[in-house]
Amino acid sequence: MKYMLLIYSNAESWASLSPEQRDGLTTAHEELARELTEQGLLVSAAGLADPITTRTVQVRDDTTTTTDGPYAEAKEHLAGFYLVECDTIDQAIGYAARMPDAEYVAVEVRPVMDMSGLEM
Repeated sequence: MKYMLLIYSNAESWASLSPEQRDGLTTAHEELARELTEQGLLVSAAGLADPITTRTVQVRDDTTTTTDGPYAEAKEHLAGFYLVECDTIDQAIGYAARMPDAEYVAVEVRPVMDMSGLEM
C-alpha cells in the first residue's frame, strides 16, 4: 500500500530554528530518504517551494479564480512529502515519526487510493 507522508511547517517554527537545527533537519531527511531508497520503499519525495509562490485555484459557476498563496487563514502549510510503499499504516507512521518535522509542527500519514483500474 502506498502512503503519503505530508510534512507541515509554519513560519514561526522555521524562524525559531537555529542554523544547526536547520542543518539537522536536512541531514535527517537525507538519511531517511537514503534508508527508504535502500529498502525499496521510497516512491518519491520532494520539498515544496515557499508558500508565497502558491496559487489557489477555484471554479464556481464555470468561472475560474486564482489567488496568491494558500488559504489566508491557514497557519501551517504543506512543506513537502514522501510517497512510500509500506506493508501497513503502522510502518508508515513509524517513518513519519522519524521525520524531524514531526517534532516542530506535524507529519500527516494518508493512504493513497489505488486508481489503476480506472479507464483514462
